[in-house]
Amino acid sequence: MVRKHYPELLEHSPLREQAIAVGQRVFELAEFLVRVAGVTDVGASFPHAVAYHPSCHATRELGIYDEPMQLLRAVRDIDLRPLPNEGECCGFGGMFSTKFGMISSAMGDTKAVNLEQSGAEYVTAIDPSCLMHLDGVFGATGRKLKTIYLAGILAGSSGNGFAAKESR
Repeated sequence: MVRKHYPELLEHSPLREQAIAVGQRVFELAEFLVRVAGVTDVGASFPHAVAYHPSCHATRELGIYDEPMQLLRAVRDIDLRPLPNEGECCGFGGMFSTKFGMISSAMGDTKAVNLEQSGAEYVTAIDPSCLMHLDGVFGATGRKLKTIYLAGILAGSSGNGFAAKESR
């Protein structure tokens, strides 16, 4: 929102240049760690089967593709599972989910089926709205999958007693 849409919203405002300048200093966490700080291994440990959902907003709007996976591949004891049709939208899409609820639910269910097929215990993403939507789909359909934000996995280390917190 800050990088892309504020300058668009302020297109005819004297604040547009300031919005662009602010947007150039705002980063998503995985993007910042990998591209700016040059960090791919934060010393995390997460002994679970995990599938990564690449959100539409991260890939299409921000151009974030492999950065989250670079971080996940360095997590100790993680069992990364490939996600069938990983590039398909989960169905949230902001207002899309409220305007087209039935379509959004069907898309979320398709994503949930793919996640189940991966054998993952957890799904992670860098977009909390996707995780919120998927968590709702899991709960409504009785699926045992759990959601966890990427930062939650990266915060885990064998030295601090971290235990994954279930989303429900």
